[in-house]
Amino acid sequence: MENSLTYEQAVSRLEEIVELLEKNEVPLDEALKLFEEGTKLTAFCSEKLREAKQKITEIEK
Repeated sequence: MENSLTYEQAVSRLEEIVELLEKNEVPLDEALKLFEEGTKLTAFCSEKLREAKQKITEIEK
């Protein structure tokens, strides 16, 4: 995942991917690529949220 990608950009792209896949209009190969990209973006977002939660926990101490 690109280092300059923000959480908000990743979520926005995830929303685009979901919309494309829900339409069922993309060829199977493209759908698989979109699914793979979505999986990577989900992992990226989860990690960003984990980091934010850890920072909040440290601040609260």
